[in-house]
Amino acid sequence: MKRPSEPQSHRAIETALITLCVTVSLWFPFADPAAGQRSGLTAGRELARAYDAILDARFGELPALLPKTCPPAPSESCQLLRVIALWWEIQLDPHDTSHDNRFQTLADEAIEATDAWTQREPTRAEAWFYLGGGYGARAQWRAARGQQLAAVRDGKRIKEALERAIALDPELQDAYFGIGLYRYYAAVAPAAARMLRWLLLLPGGNRSEGLAQMLKTRAAGQLLASEADYQLALIYLWYEKQPARSLDLLEALRSRHPRNPHFAQLAAEVEDANDDHSASLRSWQALLDAAVERRVARPASVEARARLGIALELDHRGDAAAAIPHLRAVIAARPAAPYGARAQAHLQLGDAMARLRMREEAISEYRAALASLPPGDRTKIGDRARAGLRARRDR
Repeated sequence: MKRPSEPQSHRAIETALITLCVTVSLWFPFADPAAGQRSGLTAGRELARAYDAILDARFGELPALLPKTCPPAPSESCQLLRVIALWWEIQLDPHDTSHDNRFQTLADEAIEATDAWTQREPTRAEAWFYLGGGYGARAQWRAARGQQLAAVRDGKRIKEALERAIALDPELQDAYFGIGLYRYYAAVAPAAARMLRWLLLLPGGNRSEGLAQMLKTRAAGQLLASEADYQLALIYLWYEKQPARSLDLLEALRSRHPRNPHFAQLAAEVEDANDDHSASLRSWQALLDAAVERRVARPASVEARARLGIALELDHRGDAAAAIPHLRAVIAARPAAPYGARAQAHLQLGDAMARLRMREEAISEYRAALASLPPGDRTKIGDRARAGLRARRDR
């Protein structure tokens, strides 16, 4: 299976590193302290309903749904759900940093609230579980923004919180998910990450046992079953080399959460990475249809992303001419999202023109890409546009 083109390959590596940062130093302590006050998560059904809305990208329903969730669920759990909801919004357009300040504020407040809860009720397992969840969400965001040391510091705090939660309530199935992630990634991590683990004096991993613990949460968790499917899809793709199994999990997620375009987009990217360009083209077309019919969240952004994907697959199949109308449609729409869509469309249009031996038109599009670069150019469109210009001038 070939590696996907940049930035998808970088995104996959980043996902693995983020997960390792989030779960670094998690380990199950086989101590047996005093039992917690209650088992499982309070109002698990109500919490699961809200979590499903988040994974389905129905973010607009949360202001009405959360007051029905907390109570009966503890108020701190709804604070954390607001953080998780914003994190999933960020993942729909991960290079857009406009939500970062609000995310950091909400995450800090959720951590402060759950930490205070653990102090009030130190034998309440779910209080420690939610504290670990707060640190986990913030660690993912910090790692995604290149704040690796801060993410690792949060990871050490996750360790303390989840150890305590599991020790107080061994039946808290969702907590085993984080432990399974650690054990798996500690076993397959690159040498640099293993050196970090050694420096922190953390135990080694176990690939098969880590997978088993994640599958356990997938089967019996109150909240994290779909989250387990998502992480397992990435694991089966990048580490287990089982793209078909990865696609099965993504299809299940897409069926359960049809309004979330992230799962459909990832499936199309997996098919592209597996050189199945016909399947990827069909997936992008289905996503475009869903966007036009407004069956997904952020339809305008999804339409632009789907047209870019369709154009790429047509180009892969040697039909650059058929890609041009999709790229011109993105340029004409001037979409505010996803990040860098207009510049990306100019870049791909320049590539298409170059393949069609339309030298002057290609140069014009590469220049247009440079003129419309997004702030920070975090997807390196400028580098590729300048490379295209140099190639055309040389010819």
